[in-house]
Amino acid sequence: MTTMDRWVAAACAELDLDPADLDVPQVLDLARDVAHNVLRPGAPVTAYLLGVAVGRGADPVVAAAGLASLAQNWPPDGSDVPEPA
Repeated sequence: MTTMDRWVAAACAELDLDPADLDVPQVLDLARDVAHNVLRPGAPVTAYLLGVAVGRGADPVVAAAGLASLAQNWPPDGSDVPEPA
């Protein structure tokens, strides 16, 4: 068992979650995409937002894929992104 496995098991136990419900590589890939294409501090914030969305019923695979696509297509300086309404 790796340190990541032990951490996920302990964190899930603390939060009363099933570790089998977490796709660690998917979360890490999303964090990488955000950190490399948007900004580093955005990675943990995005992971949190993904968790909130999933907690509210979003499909985790679909939500993560949408966020990853958004990050991968983010303009280098972010200036071409419209302000939210």
